[in-house]
Amino acid sequence: MKQRDDMTFPFEEYERRISDLRRRIAERHLDAVVISDPENIMYLTDYQTTGYSFFQALVVPLETEPFMITRGLEASNIVARTWVEHMRPYPDTGDAIQMLVDALREFGLDDKRIGYERNSYFFPAYQQDRIHTTLTSAKLMDCFGIVEQGRLKKSAVEIEVMRKAARATEAGMRAGIEACRPGVTENDIGAAISEAMFRAGGEPPAVMPYVTSGPRTMIGHATWEGREVQAGEHVFLEVGGCYRRYHTAMMRTVCLGGLTESMYKGQELMKLALATVHEEVQPGMTVSDVDNMVRNIISNNDIGAQLITRSGYSIGIAFPPSWDEGYIVSLKQGDSTVLEEGMTFHIIPWLWGVDGDKTCGISDTILVTPDGCESFFDFP
Repeated sequence: MKQRDDMTFPFEEYERRISDLRRRIAERHLDAVVISDPENIMYLTDYQTTGYSFFQALVVPLETEPFMITRGLEASNIVARTWVEHMRPYPDTGDAIQMLVDALREFGLDDKRIGYERNSYFFPAYQQDRIHTTLTSAKLMDCFGIVEQGRLKKSAVEIEVMRKAARATEAGMRAGIEACRPGVTENDIGAAISEAMFRAGGEPPAVMPYVTSGPRTMIGHATWEGREVQAGEHVFLEVGGCYRRYHTAMMRTVCLGGLTESMYKGQELMKLALATVHEEVQPGMTVSDVDNMVRNIISNNDIGAQLITRSGYSIGIAFPPSWDEGYIVSLKQGDSTVLEEGMTFHIIPWLWGVDGDKTCGISDTILVTPDGCESFFDFP
């Protein structure tokens, strides 16, 4: 590992992450792991690029020096950003998987027990098939989740980076709320949010803000499409601020006119759910406990609304197409994962279908503390 002092975190943080990963490699009786998930590669090395649709991998042996396989164009990112000393880049006209196989042979791993992320978006089945048919002397085993075990609890330095992301989230949401008025377009609101996030030090998020108005709030994961906001309508906003690929997220709903009785009841339900989370969530609870707590509050309504999704998800490092770590752990029924200090979640007690035709949300990103939890935001 090449020591340097210009990465996102102190060099010692990366040494700890690699050391912890090697402990888990040993526990699984592996000799090396091939890591292809872009979030995991960044977590371990500080490497990032938007070009992760091309195959890239970090190989971490149990004892010897790690090395990277990447497209030739991306080799500059290894040099500029990471502690990695050994890389084997391939040209656009080359064969990425053959380069990986050749490197595993070069570093004496071609007859070893090698773990790989079988569930990675960026290591498709046809490439995995080639590894199995080409590297016939090795024993290849699924190690999906071996890096995520370290990502689930954030360290003190990660929390500080997430606080910087939170300032961008707040700035974007504040600008979005101020931009909401009759006659503007959803695009105008999206532009105001984006400008404010970036001026507050935010970086390109894994997902741009969600902005929908009126009947379009009932379309899942829709965002601005040029619609003009009408008087008396409501606007749904969800903003995910980003700093060094770490995210925090927040939902708010703007009503352009007086609150209807149903919207007022919905507002109070969501506020109660979040207040209960702040009062009750603590280490030792399961994620199912938290989901049931939120879901029971939201479900007890007479306004025709329901919570149709999980009630929250882990949040932290993310690349497009999603800002969440929900594939690691989500707040959902039947999951016995236990909350621990340092876990971070986006809590989403939102209401789908108020009066049958409105969706609204108020949400929070929280940090689990030694004896409870706290918000990342200073925001009404």
